Amino acid sequence: MAPHIDDALLDDTDELLRKDSLKTLRALATAGAQTREAVALTHEAGIDRLGRLDRPRSVLVAALGGSALVADVLELLAEPGSPVPVQARRNLPLPGWVGPLDLVVAVSLSGRAPGPLAVAAEAARRGASLLTVGADDSPLAEVSRRARGVHVGTGRGPRANSRTALWSLLTPVLLGADVLGLIDCPDRTMAEAADRLDECAESFRPSSETFVNPAKLLAVQLAETVPVVLGDGPLGGVAAARASSMLARTARVPAPFGELPDAASQIVACFDGPYTAIGGRRPGTYDERRIRLGDIDTSRWEPHHFDEPEGELMERRRGPGEETGDLFADPYLDTAVPPRLGLLMLRDATADPPSRESEESAALTDAVLQTAREAGVRVMERRAAPGAPVVRLADLVATVDFTATYLALGLGLDPSVSPHVADLRDRTR
Repeated sequence: MAPHIDDALLDDTDELLRKDSLKTLRALATAGAQTREAVALTHEAGIDRLGRLDRPRSVLVAALGGSALVADVLELLAEPGSPVPVQARRNLPLPGWVGPLDLVVAVSLSGRAPGPLAVAAEAARRGASLLTVGADDSPLAEVSRRARGVHVGTGRGPRANSRTALWSLLTPVLLGADVLGLIDCPDRTMAEAADRLDECAESFRPSSETFVNPAKLLAVQLAETVPVVLGDGPLGGVAAARASSMLARTARVPAPFGELPDAASQIVACFDGPYTAIGGRRPGTYDERRIRLGDIDTSRWEPHHFDEPEGELMERRRGPGEETGDLFADPYLDTAVPPRLGLLMLRDATADPPSRESEESAALTDAVLQTAREAGVRVMERRAAPGAPVVRLADLVATVDFTATYLALGLGLDPSVSPHVADLRDRTR
């Protein structure tokens, strides 16, 4: 059975805010303001000093948990044209090749996360350049100052946790990479990202009713499914990783994720499983011929394709109530109905002008979606509006952040407080 989501609660603004104990929705709505504040704090911290240094041989980014997306985004933006490699590292050991010619970026909202703090300390010991982002009165800030690195504080706005402070943590790193010539992300681009985040916050505001609020609508749809998240390319893949993390940590809903084209086969294979209209069959009973992606047409399938009697096949195709002919059958009382597989496709903006690569990518995405629909998967799509890469990413990230938070609240959960996470912390101290 799918979990029950309270639709009425999602449209009760007062009750939403009451259940949101650490004001997660409010913190997410400040993402645009976080970005603008972070731009100012970054320049006050002296980010231009990085430009006076020799270009580093490599850049290593240390970030954990809700901050981990910072490394993913920098890798995404640097990959097409960066003259130096960019790598992510969650914890020690620091690679042996890191030394005075390299730049290490360490990110932690509290400035006390063991992994980034240890990486920064070891990098400083080896003489590497440092860029750190976190609380001003923290061990991470102290490590950076002693090593004569650049430390950027995170301001004083409402932050429930690192998941809701993403843009305070990400902005200084992107501006630093721009100063070094690794990516093209100047102040004006971050201002555009801030504007896009404001637009999303307005569209996803708690007072906006479900039928006109894309994030609330997605939350309701996801609650009725076993969700899988796909990105249609590198940018969508980063957003899909964020969606999986937010659904798990905020809404307590596990959601595998992937990026096309690599993840096409493993995700499409799920369409044969027990959570789709054509799934749930005994293994090995259908025709094993290789069917090209996008050519699946269930309307042409015959019983012999499954090696099952026609009656059994048709019975499997019927929905709740249709099996017995009783239109008034209660699927929750009269039969065990597994939740339906749901595919959330996060799509980048349409390329303008289109290229052969973008057309091939769009064709594969459309084929996956067609295959999903024919298999009985519930398909949900979100496409970013045009803009610079970080602006398009802001569009998708804001969508999944608000969606996961509304899903948690609709399921009766506090998006910021997990008793089991608290228990785990107590047991590992």
